[in-house]
Amino acid sequence: MTDTTTEISLRDFQQLIRGMYHEKDVARGIDGTFMWLMEEIGELASALREGTPEAGPSENLAAEFADVLAWLTTIANVAEVDLSAAVTDKYGKGCPGCGRLACSCDDAEKP
Repeated sequence: MTDTTTEISLRDFQQLIRGMYHEKDVARGIDGTFMWLMEEIGELASALREGTPEAGPSENLAAEFADVLAWLTTIANVAEVDLSAAVTDKYGKGCPGCGRLACSCDDAEKP
């Protein structure tokens, strides 16, 4: 059996989420959508806690990462932020702190 799944770019993902949910997301607003994001972050935290180095990640870990990304993308859509452009602008040339592709900022600093 061959895998027919294709990779999706961040820009394509944002458009996909917009097409699926935009009317509902705008009606819910940023505040309501943010609360859903926080719930998904909590579910991701639980999935991370379930995994151990010996056992590997929990079965639903990848799905929880996808849910967090989807809800973050939803907020970006409602706020009219182009995530692909934002990521490129902030990180496309390296670490925002030190400017290097392999960060050399002090570990105590937030780059």
